[in-house]
Order: sequence, then C-alpha cells, then structure tokens
Amino acid sequence: MRRQRTIAREATVTGIGLFRGNDVKLRLLPAAEDHGIAFQRTDVVGAAVIPAIIDYAVKQPRRTAIAHAGVRVETIEHLMAALAGLQVDNCLVQLNAPEPPAGDGSAQLFADAILEAGIVEQSAIRPCLTVTNKATVFSLDRPEDIQAVPSNNGQYTLTYDLVYGHPHIPPQTATVDVTPQSFLDAISFARTFVLEEEVEALRAQGFGLRMTTQNLLVFGPHGPVDNAMHTPDECARHKLLDCLGDLALIGCDLRGDIHARRSGHHHNRELVRDLLVTHPHMRSVIHKHNRALEMPLAQNVPRRMVS
Repeated sequence: MRRQRTIAREATVTGIGLFRGNDVKLRLLPAAEDHGIAFQRTDVVGAAVIPAIIDYAVKQPRRTAIAHAGVRVETIEHLMAALAGLQVDNCLVQLNAPEPPAGDGSAQLFADAILEAGIVEQSAIRPCLTVTNKATVFSLDRPEDIQAVPSNNGQYTLTYDLVYGHPHIPPQTATVDVTPQSFLDAISFARTFVLEEEVEALRAQGFGLRMTTQNLLVFGPHGPVDNAMHTPDECARHKLLDCLGDLALIGCDLRGDIHARRSGHHHNRELVRDLLVTHPHMRSVIHKHNRALEMPLAQNVPRRMVS
C-alpha cells in the first residue's frame, strides 16, 4: 500500500484536440486527498465537475469519454495514463474545449507537465484492488479480448498482443510491470497510430481535420508517413498506454495481470466494470476515495516532494 499523491503546483498544457480540432488550454490543479481525478469544462457556463471513474463513462467511438449533467469530456485516455502511470491520484483537470490537446499522439506532453509541476505525497492511503477472480471481456464476432487474473509477482502487469493486418505493423507483443519509472521508460512516448485510409474516413466525418503526421503515426503503403518509429513495437506500446488510461477509470490502484488481445477502449472499460462486479466490496471503497463531486479544490497541498 502507498500514500495518495497530487501535484505540487498548477501545470498548464496547450495544443489542438485530436478529434474535434479545438484550440485547448488545459490546467492541472492540485487537489485534496480522496478527491480523485476529475475534469471540468471551463468553456461551458456552470459546468459540473466530472469524476474520472467508470460510473461517468459514456460510449464514444475510438476514444474514451466521461459525462455528467449534460457536459462531456472525451479523448481522456492519454492524460489518464499519464496521471495513473506517475501515480497522481488527486487532480482537478480544467479545460476550455471538449478534449485535451493531442500533442504528438502520446502521453509525453502530460507526463512532462506533471513532472515539471512536481508530485507531493499526502497522508491518506491509496486503495488498491487486488485481482482474486478471473475477469474476461471478449467480442462474439471477432478474436478480441482482455482478461484480468491474479498476479504471480504481486505487481500490476499489462500485456498487449497486437495483430493489425498491415505489412508495416507486424504482429507484436508488449508487456510492462507498471511503475512510474517503467511508464516513463516504456509507455509514455508511444504514439497514436492510424492507417492512411482511416484518416480519410475520419476526415470525411469531420474528425481530425487539424491533425498532421506529427500528431499521429500515419501508416501508408511504405510505412510511417513523414515520421519514424520510436521503437519497433511502438504500436503495441501505445495500446498499453490506452489500456493504462482506460483502466484508471476504476479509481484505485490495481494489482494483477491484465492481458489484452486486439482489444480496444470498449473492452478496457467493460473490464473495469467486470472487476467491480467480481470484487463488489471495492465499489464503496473507491467511491469513498473519489469524492470530486462533494469536495472543493484543495487550498493547501501538504507533505513532502517525491519523484
């Protein structure tokens, strides 16, 4: 078990939204212990705070979104991965657009901002769900699934098997024992990837109109367009990034082995729901430690600085 953490001071990130293309200013604000992660739209008058837990998740193709009282924030998975990976448990995220900035399509933009702000330890204990029962989510018509089983080493381990069916995205597997250091070393830099034909289809729907090959890894017939891979298995690593961000909607630490095969955001969110069904005692614990709707922003952030 560990103590909860928040950021030491405000951090600001700016850029362009991935899907909607809005200019975005995003502020990460310190929050009191047991606040949890929550989002607030400053461009919507009187917008309620939206806790970033599974109860507020809503369906959205190709991305993860949360909503409350008619206000939605979407494409939160990369920021959530940065917060979870660096073990920042309490933070209010304010933004003046429907989604965070895209950066280069990874979580590095957010990780850098969090590290620059600094992280402080608080007094309350961070709850942890230890997987004791197998939970599986799968597709009936496709070979896609994600499952959680008890850990053999007492860690939080993520594994992703990627089979994309593209000559320049070969079958690949990535795995990591999730810690702040392993997040920075192995996951944070991994970028969103998409096929050239998918880009055209999305643009025809009005999405991604301001994105370039510097915001996404776009794969054409000869490989990445105007870009280069950070690692040969960067695509599988990005899927780990998505899993980490989506699974953070459980609102506590996890201890167990999570193995995903060709799965997406929907599978990840459904696994969170299944884990809460198979570990029903955790729901009340999680709500107790994610009370953003009830709590004001912390005025005083105590304790010592940590890396």
